[in-house]
Amino acid sequence: MKINSFKIGLALTGVAMVALPALTLAATLNRQLDVGSRGTDVSSLQTFLAQDVALYPQGLVTGYFGGMTSSAVSNFQTRNGLDAVGRVGPLTLPVINNQMINGLVGATTKDPIIYNVNVNVNSNNATVNWSTNKNARGVVYYSSVPLDLVEGTNTTVATVSGYTVMTDSNLRTTQNVSIQNLQPNTTYYYLVDSIDQNGNESISWPSTFHTSN
Repeated sequence: MKINSFKIGLALTGVAMVALPALTLAATLNRQLDVGSRGTDVSSLQTFLAQDVALYPQGLVTGYFGGMTSSAVSNFQTRNGLDAVGRVGPLTLPVINNQMINGLVGATTKDPIIYNVNVNVNSNNATVNWSTNKNARGVVYYSSVPLDLVEGTNTTVATVSGYTVMTDSNLRTTQNVSIQNLQPNTTYYYLVDSIDQNGNESISWPSTFHTSN
């Protein structure tokens, strides 16, 4: 998984990330789509693909499935080990729905998929819970200022600013991390990083939580 340098909170393009619930694309596709299809589901597909310029460099959201959308779907299929037929057929539909539901952009199916992220907050502590589709270990990065995320020298490793709280070294599909000694009535930026035993890595889209008084 390759991650470009960016400042969290600014415009994000071309990054392989996993969305947290507040930013997840809620729509899913309920039918197969091909050139000539029209509708809000086509717009949802285009919006999803446009988040990665390597998939859909034009980034147009028109609600019409034309040649550019077909090319973007072909790019998605190639990345995910599917035949690049350029239409959302019965094999592509469940794969793309899974990634749309979980906001997965630019990652391959070998990367752990992060989902069901939630945060329980009081005045001084926060507990972050999430699940992955495969066994993985995790890290939560957090700070009271926007985080910086920079690709490391190894393309599977990202360097993130801020403080970290790690899960234990055991690989599992459910994670629970407690962040202690927070300031009351403060907004914190955070993201989740999950890595499987083979080093495949997914990083959530940044989000925030606010401690109580």
